[in-house]
Amino acid sequence: MKKMLFSIAALLALAAFGFRNHEAEILRGPVAELFNQTFTVDGIERMALVAPNSVPAPKEGSPLVLVFHGHGGTARFAANRFNIHVHWPEAVVVYPQGLPTVSNRDLQGQRSGWQILPGQQSDRDLKLFDAVLDWAKKKYKIDGSRIYAGGHSNGGFFSYVLWVSRGDKIAAFAPSAAVFGNKAANANPKPALLIAGQGDNIVPSERQEKNVEAVLKLNQCETTGKEIGKGITLYKSKANADTAVYLHNGGHKMPDNTGEVMAKFFKEYRLR
Repeated sequence: MKKMLFSIAALLALAAFGFRNHEAEILRGPVAELFNQTFTVDGIERMALVAPNSVPAPKEGSPLVLVFHGHGGTARFAANRFNIHVHWPEAVVVYPQGLPTVSNRDLQGQRSGWQILPGQQSDRDLKLFDAVLDWAKKKYKIDGSRIYAGGHSNGGFFSYVLWVSRGDKIAAFAPSAAVFGNKAANANPKPALLIAGQGDNIVPSERQEKNVEAVLKLNQCETTGKEIGKGITLYKSKANADTAVYLHNGGHKMPDNTGEVMAKFFKEYRLR
């Protein structure tokens, strides 16, 4: 399995990637400009950046994508790095902002982040997801079968929390540099794009490799996949939970084209 997952195909991906660490000051989709939206959750004001669909919605409504930044990150930075609203202008895209959160790399909880277990922090971030979903359905015409969630690092861990706790509302997931952990025991099969760096020293590649194996088993995927892009292998599922594994030769940072790959994957799946 190890040879299958971490194949030479993944090594070829490096040539296609560049990494950037700057944050642009102005965020624009192809037409619409992102705007701040606030939500009150358990008496606490929460914020998200929202990109409305910039082309007309299909008659059944627009897809809705929620994208979660990593620990210490911001909604603005996530919008710049993922750029989902540019790659999928038909979709309404929401980049929520996390709250100060304790982690094993931030013991004082001074930087922003997300809960990594159901029930943690009174489910403050699951409640934020619920508030965003309710607001979006009232504000826009949303296709309820085309709701998606993804994120990087701590945001990827929270994507797995959503998988377990809100999987009945979400069509597909795309966690980057994160692992399911014991939460997988309570999860149902769902289409997923898993993004992992072979040189990751924050979420070690060994943990991510085991996570890939666990998700492929959960999703009842075939053991042999098909390469659909550089470093990207698709494993078909008999449980309607196809799984794409995007292995890159970088570290913890995600490749620049991650948002483009996520949007392309999401477009293929609807809630069943």
